[in-house]
Amino acid sequence: MGISGCGGTGGRVEYMEGTGPSSASYILEALEPQRLIRFTIQPTVLLNRNNASTPSTKHYSKTLLLPKTDFPLRPKKTKPEPKATEAQLTQLYQWQQQHNRGPPFVLHDGPPYANGDLHIGHALNRILKDIINRYQVLRGRNVCYIPGWDCHGLPIEIKALEQLQAKGVSAEGHQLDPLTIRRHARKLALNTITKQKRDLISWDVLANWNFTEPNSRYQTLDREYELRQLQVFKAMVQQGYIYRRTRPVYWSPSSRTALAEAELQYHANHVSRSVYARFPVSVGSLSGLTEHQICLDAGVPLYAMIWTTTPWTLPANQAIAVHPDLTYAIFRAMVPETTEPTTEAYYIAAEPLVTSLGERLGCGASLHLVGTVRGSQLVGGTYTNPLTGQPKPLIAAPYVTADAGTGMVHTAPGHGMEDYEVGRQLGLPTVSPVDDLGQFTAEAGSELVGKNVLAEGNQAVLEILRQCDALLQEAPYVHSYPYDWRTKQPVIQRATPQWFANLQNIQETAIAALASVDMYPSSSMGRLQGYIAGRKEWCISRQRAWGVPIPVLYDVATNEPLFTDESIAHIIEVLSERGTDAWWQSPVENFVPPSYQGNGKQYRLGRDTMDVWFDSGTSWTLIAKLFPERIANGHPVADVYLEGSDQHRGWFQSSLLTSVAIHGQSPFGRLVTHGFTLDNHGRKMSKSLGNVIDPHVVVQGGTDLTTHPAYGVDVLRLWVASTEYTKDMVISDAVVARTAELLRKLRNTARFMLGNLDSRVVTQAATLPVTSGIDRYALYELNRFVEHVTAAYDELAFNKVFQQLTRFSNTFLSAFYFDIIKDRLYAEAPDSEKRVSSQVTLHHILDRYTRALAPIACRLADEIFRHHRALGQPSDDDNDVFSVFCTPWPQIEAAWDDSQLAQAWSLLTTVRDNALVVLEQARQTKAIGRSLEAEVGIWIQGLPSDWQDPNQLCAWLDMTTDDLNELFIASRVTLITQAGVWQSRQSSAVAVGDPFMVKAALPTNLERPCAKHALSVQVGVWNTTLHKCPRCWRYDSGQSNTLCPRCTIVVNQTSGGVA
Repeated sequence: MGISGCGGTGGRVEYMEGTGPSSASYILEALEPQRLIRFTIQPTVLLNRNNASTPSTKHYSKTLLLPKTDFPLRPKKTKPEPKATEAQLTQLYQWQQQHNRGPPFVLHDGPPYANGDLHIGHALNRILKDIINRYQVLRGRNVCYIPGWDCHGLPIEIKALEQLQAKGVSAEGHQLDPLTIRRHARKLALNTITKQKRDLISWDVLANWNFTEPNSRYQTLDREYELRQLQVFKAMVQQGYIYRRTRPVYWSPSSRTALAEAELQYHANHVSRSVYARFPVSVGSLSGLTEHQICLDAGVPLYAMIWTTTPWTLPANQAIAVHPDLTYAIFRAMVPETTEPTTEAYYIAAEPLVTSLGERLGCGASLHLVGTVRGSQLVGGTYTNPLTGQPKPLIAAPYVTADAGTGMVHTAPGHGMEDYEVGRQLGLPTVSPVDDLGQFTAEAGSELVGKNVLAEGNQAVLEILRQCDALLQEAPYVHSYPYDWRTKQPVIQRATPQWFANLQNIQETAIAALASVDMYPSSSMGRLQGYIAGRKEWCISRQRAWGVPIPVLYDVATNEPLFTDESIAHIIEVLSERGTDAWWQSPVENFVPPSYQGNGKQYRLGRDTMDVWFDSGTSWTLIAKLFPERIANGHPVADVYLEGSDQHRGWFQSSLLTSVAIHGQSPFGRLVTHGFTLDNHGRKMSKSLGNVIDPHVVVQGGTDLTTHPAYGVDVLRLWVASTEYTKDMVISDAVVARTAELLRKLRNTARFMLGNLDSRVVTQAATLPVTSGIDRYALYELNRFVEHVTAAYDELAFNKVFQQLTRFSNTFLSAFYFDIIKDRLYAEAPDSEKRVSSQVTLHHILDRYTRALAPIACRLADEIFRHHRALGQPSDDDNDVFSVFCTPWPQIEAAWDDSQLAQAWSLLTTVRDNALVVLEQARQTKAIGRSLEAEVGIWIQGLPSDWQDPNQLCAWLDMTTDDLNELFIASRVTLITQAGVWQSRQSSAVAVGDPFMVKAALPTNLERPCAKHALSVQVGVWNTTLHKCPRCWRYDSGQSNTLCPRCTIVVNQTSGGVA
């Protein structure tokens, strides 16, 4: 049996015998876990290098201890059984809640929208969370993970309306009964949750999937959830955070509702209409002209020059703003695009911009500077809005700059937040002549009424400007512009009565609360802080039917809100009994508090619903209900929040703000952010590009299993773990295929170990000694593996876990340790000390390897665990241990940490690596066929005088001569410390390597502390004079076709002697 080969390459078997084709194939795969090679060899025939049959060896194959296991090379291809998987996941989740005695660990699930199929980004998110949770289960923590769904809001309502339209019902939401919309939206959300639940189960997400049990999931449409949300709203009202105001908000004409900043997407290539216009200024209103002795010719008009990219807002113009500290020029020019291009006029603009304006407007040749004034000297002047004919003031505003435009800013408080703020301070009217559909109202004038402001309305304004000779220039302007994130249509800013949360008093506390939050990656801290610092208020009202109603009554006569603690508490009480649909079903009288009944006033119910970010942002209340002691002790309710980077503007922010408003602290102790999935060209996934990777297809296969095989869920999970998920990640068919190959290697590593274990070793491993130096070194490396993997899991750096798993499996185990010990595993006597030592070591390695793998490839880990455990004899106390997750996380074993051993093996592995290079040189020159045909000499110079005896060095290395032969996979290995010996043998070497330096901490004598010595080492290779053993194929026999001494003893013991 060829059980030694090319060291350092994962084990290469050139010739093989077995009891049949299946055993031959098995041995090859076992010896080379990282390669899959199959061929058939006739049983009981040994092939020598000359392909000669040696009949006398036919009995020896039966004396070899070949690997034996029913652990399959590949997982069984059985059709997934969702119900069985659901039951298994639920059983394990409930088991850990009942048995794990560690402190609770809460990973709070950010709710996805219940409006469509889950995609690869959802798979990434949920698998990342599940890896964290499963690791914490192994650490003995009592994990609380409750899957959640965001069920309200525009995305679901729009989809419900589309379904109604498909059934022949009008899709105009404002024309439908709100209860009809709500009924269909609820049905859509619940059906979607059922579908998404199936996907989550197929990804092996650990949770209580028995949704009939309490606290097994949360849905923002549930009555209990809505009532907790309303209680948060009530508390914020009591603390003075909630108010109503008519002010500009982002308004989506396509959705007919207000939007928060988090619901916007900015399109970089939006094209607006850029307009330079002139508004006539009353010369007599400008006292600064006289002070600067600026004389203007009588009869020549003076204009304020403005620039805007929203000409549709000009009908709402209430002022022109200047900066009080800027210098403004008054110049005379003829503008070609006016009605009378040869007629001169005076203009006012910021002095730094005059030259560029002259060039842009084509009036540079005629431009003549008359004088300059400070912006403050223009304030108080008046001009006329040519669209309305009304006089308006020139005002001061700090946000005006001379970077672009004209330095004179058209101000419409009804259509811009900065305009609104300065207008509110100065008492300017907040005019917004635009309706919910984005069309001009009658207030804009008969020529504009009914026209869409972003389409024909914009053009109509330009025509009016042209007719009244106010248009200086009009051109397309490409810039970044906000769009509705769901309808993908542009939005406008429009003043409407809305409900707001005042964030100014929360900001400082919220930012301070983040100081105690562990951000991963740390760079996300600045991003979230920036979003919070830049937000003064939060528009929480929406004009849609599908949502939680804002509990406010309005006086029919005055339209004033009834908004008291008593009224809100009464409304919440009614809704707690009847559900939020009652807001659209029950008469208003049911919601009027007793103390307000009979006061002579009539009330109506408000029809605004809450922003969905307020919905999901109060989800922490569920965790607070389950763990009230956390709030009481000033601790975050959740240990971890984990979502995509877009949630800094969304759920992260809304959760933090509502929690700080109520409890003054962050709801999360650790905030983890992941990037987005891209194709191999760095593009976003898109059906139109055909680059979508469907997680369902990865797991269960596509319609054509040849091109899209069913890889299974562990491949999907391993891909997630392999990524640097804090950045954008690449996935493609090729990436998935490579990941599948990596998983196969991990599987075959475990298969090799299982094949070389037996029940005696597994059941008695705790008492059986590990005596071999290579085995003790393997346990030392196992400690390092556990140490590094634990640190990586704690850090949430799963790509580092993946790297440790592949390095340990491929580099250390398969290419090093397995290659060395396979001879003793197959050819030693069953109960030999060396073989048992390696088996015990394999048992310990497999045990820890399985648990390190478990949070990521949970199905493979459980499969390994079942086969490993089946080798033992579980006691009655172990009957409840049905999964690897019912066992504890591995600890560092102090007995395996031997610093002297580590130093010795650092030297040995360095020497071995160099020796393998020299052996390869000998093979290349055909001086030897395989390393087993060679003898290796290692000349060591620089040893202390009392270390000249090679046996003393072997004792320090804890290596016998036979151990060295195994390590170097050679016929003989000799340590040479005398120069004369080396020189006498060097001339007959078939290959000699260059000298190299190593450091060794050697005791000055065996009782004194170590001192570091720099040693010079040189390796030589010679042809062996020994013969190949027909049983183990080692070159250790004195005669041809004769068993080596070791095999002679073993065969005599096991079969009565066939030597």
